[in-house]
Amino acid sequence: MAKKSSVVQLNSFLRGELSAVETYQMALGKLDHTSTARDELLVNLKSHQDRVRQLQEAIVAAGGTPAKSSGPWGTFAKAVEGTAKTLGDKAAVSALEEGEDHGLKDYKSDVNDVDPSCRQIVGQMISMQQQTHDRLSALKRRL
Repeated sequence: MAKKSSVVQLNSFLRGELSAVETYQMALGKLDHTSTARDELLVNLKSHQDRVRQLQEAIVAAGGTPAKSSGPWGTFAKAVEGTAKTLGDKAAVSALEEGEDHGLKDYKSDVNDVDPSCRQIVGQMISMQQQTHDRLSALKRRL
């Protein structure tokens, strides 16, 4: 039973990461190609893509089937897309930072909802999430 609850929680994390990937792709598609934010957003996108892969592998290893879509998280991606399109780089970065905040809180509050065998991967996710959050916070201060 514990493995099943770990799979459910890992899939929740995975849906958040899939949403993050969608959100960064949309934001990058709306940014001007000369934007100073582009390089850092690309680094964060790659980090979220890496997390998707790692979570998918962890879910399979725990005997589960990885989620295929972001589900309700996709709504956040669409909100960021509109922000980037109409309000510019700083607003888009602020919206992305809000998503990073939410992801960090989710990982930290739900880490104990997975088996001890899965906590190492969640610990890695927390570290990576902190890095992407910090990168966006620094970028927002510079814009």
